[in-house]
Amino acid sequence: MKKIVLLLMVVMVLVISNTNTNAKTLNEAETELCETLKLALINCLREPIDKAIIEIYKNNKNAPKGLTWASYETEMLKIKQLSGIGGVYVITLKVYPYYRAHWGYGEDEVVVNSSGELIRYKHLKTYP
Repeated sequence: MKKIVLLLMVVMVLVISNTNTNAKTLNEAETELCETLKLALINCLREPIDKAIIEIYKNNKNAPKGLTWASYETEMLKIKQLSGIGGVYVITLKVYPYYRAHWGYGEDEVVVNSSGELIRYKHLKTYP
């Protein structure tokens, strides 16, 4: 009888002490978490995207000065994992350069990696 009581007590201690704790992410932004993470990632890649936009339009004599782009207008087309989890990722973006009060000038595809390196870029379309 003592063995059964002891065994029952050990089981109860193990069950009670096995409490799951789940951390909840606090999203202190105006957008849903997924959209917030997307915008944060794109903003972290601003430097190589800026470099691509400069390269794409540097020989375009009709391109207005001060071309820029907005992270909230940028589309994330593809994310490819090159190595294991937490390794390097290749991100393909569709960027919409604009000038002045968001007058669109074109569409470009920019490929960067999660280390902030510009891999390649391609001009897709110029708006009239």
